[in-house]
Amino acid sequence: MKMTSRCGRTINVTRLASQDLPASMGRVVLDTARAPHDSRAPWLSLTAEEARRLAGLLLFQAAAVEPGPDVPAGRVDVTPVAGDAFEVRVRGHVLTVDQPRTDGGRDTAPTPVELFIASVASCTAHYAGRYLDRHGLSRDGLTVRADFRMADDRPARVASLSMTVHAPSLPADRLAALRAVVSHCTVSNTLADAPEARVHVRRESESAEIPQVREHGRVDVG
Repeated sequence: MKMTSRCGRTINVTRLASQDLPASMGRVVLDTARAPHDSRAPWLSLTAEEARRLAGLLLFQAAAVEPGPDVPAGRVDVTPVAGDAFEVRVRGHVLTVDQPRTDGGRDTAPTPVELFIASVASCTAHYAGRYLDRHGLSRDGLTVRADFRMADDRPARVASLSMTVHAPSLPADRLAALRAVVSHCTVSNTLADAPEARVHVRRESESAEIPQVREHGRVDVG
């Protein structure tokens, strides 16, 4: 997995792992080759966006080298980090959420609402990619764009969500079929037929339950 920075430095992120070795001996390898202009040890200058991309590549390889703990599916744990930032753990994967500076946060990560929209868009992209694979079509250029608007009244919620799937390799006669497939991705189905939601507030062994809330949503895919 390679990336090239704006300063022309090529970074190769790989892993060194073997099924015959203990997991503790797995390693993530970061290789930045010497360039003709290097007079000493190679150095690396990254933009903020490049740093985030590199972090993503490192995390991807780290997960492959040393899989996370065996946590059962269907569980998410959230703990505070600092201010409005929270750490989200899902089967050993770690995400972060925060709030914009305009809302009192430090804008170090997406908001929970943005992560929710991202889950719909990425689920749609997953279904689109699998459809292209099944029909021998290229994923090159495949993108999903999600546009959403927050409600102006209470309760706070997403009022509208529209997604656009761009699949350059898709023949015209398969547009309707792909639309039907991505319109029924798992996350979209969950919005259309909302699950039972219960919140338990506990203090030590005490617990209090908020009554179930059930609402239905709709996602438009274009």
